[in-house]
Amino acid sequence: MQFDPSSSTPRENLPAPIEPPRNLAPSLSPIAPPPGWDLDIEDSTTPLSHYLWTLRRQRWKILSFVAAAVAATLIICARLTPIYESTVTIDVDRKMPTSILGADAVQSATNDADQFLSTQIKLIQSDSVLRPIAEKHKLRELEDEEWEDDRKRDPLVGDTPVLLKKLRVARPPNTYLLLISYQSKDKQLAADVANGIASSFLEHTYNIRFRAASGLSQFMERQQEELKAKMERSSAAQAQFERELNVINPEEKTNILSARLLQLNSEFTSAQADRVRRETAYRSIAGGSVEAAFVSSQADSLKKLTETLNEAQQKFADIRLRFGSNHPEHRRAAGQVEEARRQLDQTRESIRQRVEIEFKQAAEREEMLRQAVAATKGEFDRLNSRSFEYLTLRREADGDKKLYEEIVRKIKEAGINASFQNSSIRIADPARPGRKPVFPRTKLYALLAFVLSLLGAVAAALVADSLDDTIRDPEQAARSLRTHVVGTLPQVKSWRTELATIMPPAASATAAIAPAKSRGLTTYEEAIRTLRNSILLSDFERQFKTLLVTSASPSEGKSTIAIHLAVAHAQHHRTLLIDGDLRRPSVHKRFGLANSTGLSDVLSEGKPWQSALMSPEGIANLDVLPAGAVSRRAADLIGRGLERILEEASRAYDLVILDAPPLLGFPEPLQMAAAVDGVIIVARAGKTSRRGVSGVINTLTRVRANVVGLVLNEVHREISDSYYYYGYYGKYYRHYNAGGDKG
Repeated sequence: MQFDPSSSTPRENLPAPIEPPRNLAPSLSPIAPPPGWDLDIEDSTTPLSHYLWTLRRQRWKILSFVAAAVAATLIICARLTPIYESTVTIDVDRKMPTSILGADAVQSATNDADQFLSTQIKLIQSDSVLRPIAEKHKLRELEDEEWEDDRKRDPLVGDTPVLLKKLRVARPPNTYLLLISYQSKDKQLAADVANGIASSFLEHTYNIRFRAASGLSQFMERQQEELKAKMERSSAAQAQFERELNVINPEEKTNILSARLLQLNSEFTSAQADRVRRETAYRSIAGGSVEAAFVSSQADSLKKLTETLNEAQQKFADIRLRFGSNHPEHRRAAGQVEEARRQLDQTRESIRQRVEIEFKQAAEREEMLRQAVAATKGEFDRLNSRSFEYLTLRREADGDKKLYEEIVRKIKEAGINASFQNSSIRIADPARPGRKPVFPRTKLYALLAFVLSLLGAVAAALVADSLDDTIRDPEQAARSLRTHVVGTLPQVKSWRTELATIMPPAASATAAIAPAKSRGLTTYEEAIRTLRNSILLSDFERQFKTLLVTSASPSEGKSTIAIHLAVAHAQHHRTLLIDGDLRRPSVHKRFGLANSTGLSDVLSEGKPWQSALMSPEGIANLDVLPAGAVSRRAADLIGRGLERILEEASRAYDLVILDAPPLLGFPEPLQMAAAVDGVIIVARAGKTSRRGVSGVINTLTRVRANVVGLVLNEVHREISDSYYYYGYYGKYYRHYNAGGDKG
């Protein structure tokens, strides 16, 4: 659409709107927040991309610090004296017996490896082991130079335990090895000391065992004399007792008597039974009982005689019946019967006498056995009563003899074991001079310096970023202040002075194809045009006729932005720029205008404001109302006269831009904000405090001013990752300069 100067709707004649920069968050409504809305800083979650951008922004500082730390580490390591370490390995065999003879020679390994090895480590670090080596190599003087002076002042210092600071004794986990390491500037000395300490430890261990065995042997030798005398006394008492009893061993004698008594008792019982049996037979025969004779030893002959007598009587009876009493056969048969009866009687008498004799013999034998049993029992009781005393003496004598023999054996074992140098603790790997120093470990220290310095630099960068209360990025400002960021302006460094003098629009257009020095200014003006469209197109239902540009504190760039915004708008529309900073006016300087008459004169003297207007040379459609002479009285009159001036000017101009002083600390910006249609707050990226801007927004909200949004000034890649959008302008113009406008 072509520009029509007579058109009453200047919004329709604006250039086609360009796409707003990335910093306009789509979730933010262009409508100003309602009055009373709390705009305090809100702590929200910072995205990870912000931390990455912070590290990228500080990368050169971080890398410089890391490089300096690594270089300093390398220099320090190069200046340090190298120290070498030698290590000797000692093998501890827990299954090896500590002695050749005795119970220790067959002892099994106990489950006390940790305690045993800890004990050996303490022994290695003891004064008895270290002192010979320390005195041999003068290690105390080498490790502690002040020790020699102290010993000269106090002779007792030399008797203090030796502690070698550079000695290290370690045990690898799950092993029976001990590592003795020593560090020294002299690699050969380190090896000699380590090997010397190991040898001293083995010798000290042997000496401890030898002294212990020797002390035990001496103690047992002293006890041997006492035991020998005691053994002799007990043996003499036993021998004397045996002589008194006239036996060699009363216990054996008692056993014989016991067996004899048992045998006599058995024989005496048999004799009693035999005597009773013979007495019974004797009494039966003596009573005339024939049956008793048949139980005697001559029963067979008696039976034959009885049978002979019976036959003779039967034969006699037959002869008497046959021949009569006068017959010779009768006499002869009668003689045979009489002879048989005589023999039978004689035999009976003989049997009686024999039974009587046997009875008497049995009775005598019984009596003799009774006397033998009584005598044997008496002797057994007498000997048995003294056998307890004998057993006591014999046990005492045997005990003393065994104890004496045991202590003699122990003395011999101790003597042999004392001279036995046990090989359960042995040097497995002697120390050798080190080929490389263990200190300083340049590569490791350089790596640690790199890692630690990198972590420290990254932490410092993140902490510094978290402690930075300034506004740096549009997204950050929109997120923390909960307000609109209507535009961002790039930083102008080497050509900052070009912003001081406003170029006419034609010159500005020519700068688009100028060298790099002017190309940056063109980028700034393009950002101004983008800001202009962002402000005027922010509310389609409301037309801005008056616009206030202010900031939280001085030197934020508000006057420069107000001037360039007025110049950009004046390219197509009638624009009035009012310098409302009556304390430090600067608009007239930028345009090269006089400041003899201005706003202060209009307010204090009541002059028409049109009479104070000035038109900058070469910029059409732009009028400037300077601030005039500095007057504090005029600043107090702003509230009464400025509203009238703005009302009249809004009818004559399409847009009135008012450059106001900083809001914090001055009262007149509040009156100006209440009189305009919209307020633009300028903040300097990386300089302005978020709390200051938040205070400005809250103050304007309380006076019901319409805060259009925030303008972030002097944005550059060092403080914001949105700066790269401005690089597109330079690329575009370079392309245009090389090949012309190709659409």
